Amino acid sequence: MDNSDNKALETAGQTTSKDCSICLKQRCRKGLDCYPDINSDIMDKYKEEGSLKLSRASAAIEAQYYQKATRLEEINLFAKKMGYVKLGIATCIGLISEAQMIAAYLKKNFEVFVVNCKNGGHLKSNLALQQINAEEAEVMCNPIGQSLYLNQHKTDMNIICGLCVGHDMIFTKYSAAPVTTLIVKDRVLGHNPAAVLYSSYQRKKFLDLWK
Repeated sequence: MDNSDNKALETAGQTTSKDCSICLKQRCRKGLDCYPDINSDIMDKYKEEGSLKLSRASAAIEAQYYQKATRLEEINLFAKKMGYVKLGIATCIGLISEAQMIAAYLKKNFEVFVVNCKNGGHLKSNLALQQINAEEAEVMCNPIGQSLYLNQHKTDMNIICGLCVGHDMIFTKYSAAPVTTLIVKDRVLGHNPAAVLYSSYQRKKFLDLWK
């Protein structure tokens, strides 16, 4: 990115306070409200049943363990702070080993239920879904089945472990319990999708700013 690009972004950041995609100042960190039409009555929503408890637990974990706890540890601490008893893990079958390690860790404090994405053994051909290999009978991912299984066990919180883009949305839609994500699938970058932003080679490949 050359100096002209930097100057353009700086100008945009100074003059367009309501567009986080180009803002360089983040004055909201100091208390500025760029969205008063949205935030005027927002505190009433945080006081709604469940929201305040979640907010308090989240803030407590951030304040007490900032840069000290891993994401896995934070999930464990958060669930304890919320008083949860049953946790569910909806995992990609390709990350079943990771999910089992996560479950072993969480089982020290909770009752844990794990269900993988291929549960039910339903074929992609049942819904005319595109296959990786058209010559084989491929079993489809079943995020609705994952959510219904965990709903059946009345989990207090569910954890996504590497579900595909879209399948994570379907799972969340049908989950009766609140959902958080521990592992985001990225087959190219070893399940570290943020790496595309930190590697100059990946930035040049994918982001227009670096063309």
